[in-house]
Amino acid sequence: MKTPLLPANTAFWFLAPALILIVVFFFLPVAASLLLSFTDFDIYALGDHERLRFVALDNYLRLLGDPLFRTALKNTLYFVLVGGPLSVAVSLGAALLVNHRLVRFKGLFRSLLFLPVVTTLVAIAVVWRYLYHPRYGFLNYLLGLLGLDTVDWLGDPDWAMPAIILMAIWKNFGFNMIIFIAGLQSIPVRLYEAAVIDGASTWRQFRHITLPMLAPTFVFVTVITMIGYFQLFAEPYVMTQGGPANSTLSVALLMFQEGFRWWNLGYAAAVAFTLFLIILTGTVLQLRLRRREI
Repeated sequence: MKTPLLPANTAFWFLAPALILIVVFFFLPVAASLLLSFTDFDIYALGDHERLRFVALDNYLRLLGDPLFRTALKNTLYFVLVGGPLSVAVSLGAALLVNHRLVRFKGLFRSLLFLPVVTTLVAIAVVWRYLYHPRYGFLNYLLGLLGLDTVDWLGDPDWAMPAIILMAIWKNFGFNMIIFIAGLQSIPVRLYEAAVIDGASTWRQFRHITLPMLAPTFVFVTVITMIGYFQLFAEPYVMTQGGPANSTLSVALLMFQEGFRWWNLGYAAAVAFTLFLIILTGTVLQLRLRRREI
């Protein structure tokens, strides 16, 4: 008995509720925010819409000359270029260890290493603030055992961002680890067996089999890590509020401060779309570089 064919537009009606929600709660707010970035919408315009003025590209031109934005962009790039590769490397190392054939209770280790990802940042921040305590923190205790001077991790402008990077890596590496484990498990075992027969060392197997076969996974992990790290907000907001001396101020945190502390919503929207263009440019460059390698 043949199944009756459904009308061509049936799929659309099944998708319509979800599409409507996406349009209403995503595309329309994004479009409104884009329009907002071309205005001087602030707290005065919020109370009296007649004060709202169209300023064209003035917000973006102001952004280019804003020293605070340059500081935030420099801090964000530092976080991305240092923390991103370290996070990917730690994730790959953890995946290799957990996925090793000699490791038992792999499911338990995967769950334990993934726990920081699903733990709330506020709880993590409380623990890490104790670890970073300039007098009683565990890290300074270890430095004291080694005969080194203690460090004011969150109070020193030179050490505040490395401290944020260390905490962010610990919190986020478990997500990429799971993706790398999936990539490792998709590599045919016969490749390693053939390499062993040919006398290839463990390093050569890793270099000539594991890394090339993980290339698509690397691209995906690198792109999502870069996108996530460019949106750095929660860590400095909870740990340092952007200080000391704006050393941990990120572009996303600057956007929040301009929009919800000073109510310069038009300028904050311009910051948001500038960050979007930066992320889009970085993603396109990574994908093109990967295609050239292929």
